Amino acid sequence: MPNYRGSAMSAHRDLTRGDDHLRIAPWRGDATTAHLTPARGRLSTAAVGRSIATLGGTGYRAAVTSALGPADAAPFLEAGFSVHERLHVLRSGLDPAPPAMERVPIRRGRRSDRSHVLALDAAAFSPFWTLDGPGLVDALQATPTSRLRVIDLPGGESGVAAYSVTGRAGSRGYLQRLAVRPSQQRRGLGSAMVTDAVRWLRRWGAREILVNTQEHNHAALALYEAMGFRRQTEGLTVLWRSIDEGSG
Repeated sequence: MPNYRGSAMSAHRDLTRGDDHLRIAPWRGDATTAHLTPARGRLSTAAVGRSIATLGGTGYRAAVTSALGPADAAPFLEAGFSVHERLHVLRSGLDPAPPAMERVPIRRGRRSDRSHVLALDAAAFSPFWTLDGPGLVDALQATPTSRLRVIDLPGGESGVAAYSVTGRAGSRGYLQRLAVRPSQQRRGLGSAMVTDAVRWLRRWGAREILVNTQEHNHAALALYEAMGFRRQTEGLTVLWRSIDEGSG
């Protein structure tokens, strides 16, 4: 995800005061949990504290951050957040081109596919990580250029077997989301989606691709490393803290 700050899961509003700039949205539509995303610059511990104090009077009872790198995470940790989950960041160059694979019928995702995509996402991920509709839109809008790709279920069955969101910002590409329906796993669909993303990014002049995944998602890690991705030294963290009325 661009700048490693994640993409919000619902429509944002800004909490802005002076140089503070923090976006907030309900986490997965949960009106009691705020999703916080630094929008520009680097926040101070005081700025995070002021934001938490503001949230304490709005009905929120907890706050969760986007996936943050170490520098961005520091003021949140100093303001009382703790690590909820750690993510690995993996990188791959785009040369040479990946070898040709057995053809898998991948097509462009359409707006009419989105309900099927969200149903697949819910089947593939734990509730904490499942996208809602605004979250999918944000994933598609997180980079200047992006595309949604899907693989249909076999045999004419309604729905999708796999989907991916790939984004590009200048010479850097991002595999924003990749999911395969559990019943369709170990059939090469994930590898086909990664290859499709890499070939698209190469055509448009990107030089590298980044992806992140949960620390204990061993299946995803095995897939990416088999496709030539390498874990980076610094990972990401998603942070969490409770919010009490008037807290700060």
